[in-house]
Amino acid sequence: MSDAMPEKLFFLGVDGGGTGCRARIEDGFGAVLGQGLSGPATTRLGVDAAWASVASAFTSAIAEAGFTERETARMHAGIGLAGIGRKGALEALRAIPHPFASIAFTSDGVAACLGAHSGADGAIVIAGTGSIGLGFAGARDLRVGGYGFPISDEGSGADLGLKAVQLALRAFDGRHEQSALLGEVMQRFQNDPVEVVAWMDRATATDYAVLAPMVMRHADQGDMVGRRLVQGAAEQIDSIVRALIEKGAPRVTLLGGLSTPLEPWLAPDIRRRLKPADGDAVSGAIILARKSC
Repeated sequence: MSDAMPEKLFFLGVDGGGTGCRARIEDGFGAVLGQGLSGPATTRLGVDAAWASVASAFTSAIAEAGFTERETARMHAGIGLAGIGRKGALEALRAIPHPFASIAFTSDGVAACLGAHSGADGAIVIAGTGSIGLGFAGARDLRVGGYGFPISDEGSGADLGLKAVQLALRAFDGRHEQSALLGEVMQRFQNDPVEVVAWMDRATATDYAVLAPMVMRHADQGDMVGRRLVQGAAEQIDSIVRALIEKGAPRVTLLGGLSTPLEPWLAPDIRRRLKPADGDAVSGAIILARKSC
């Protein structure tokens, strides 16, 4: 990279996740020149579909920036993509032609971690539909959990939803105390376990995670079953944070859709160790682009 003409360099960051894709273009000074949005961009949909969503987002950003092919060819791209660890995905992505000066790929989680700590050592714990802890400490990559629902992703929205359904069925049988939460879960299935089984046969992690806000609401309203479920989820997140710290993470940031509602339930020592994110996953992808040029 030339320090003499930073204004002539442009950087594209893309955060491709399971629910949507965001792209942002910055100049050498960090000024935002263009942004774009598109639909889901995860390799679980197939590499071609993921790349189509990425391309749609960055094409919109390029158009907003008013770039021609000349400026685009001077742009260095960083792409954070969900599911990039799937077998063959990275190789397939690298084989796709692109119009940029350079392109670098990483997972959406690593991009989020880079953004959260401005590229410095640190870790993140994502508590959303799933859960995972990852980060960097020196030359070491850190990872805790995140092996996929239902065998992992403890403390996640999907995990909370699963446990709520399990207890609702037990309460229906008379094997567990009833509560307002468990009653509302069963009402979603017309109070019929057969309906629960039919739903289970096609339910995804996202479907289970849809129940998490209900669990949080009842917990906040004092439902004892809900409180125990949420406290259990918080303890799982506590354990992920502690494991990352023990592995050498100097700082940890909590991210994801459940991060805000779950934070008050975390152990006091864990809450004291958390720091706010410096930037988002798009910022992390731009850091990757800057490092790769």
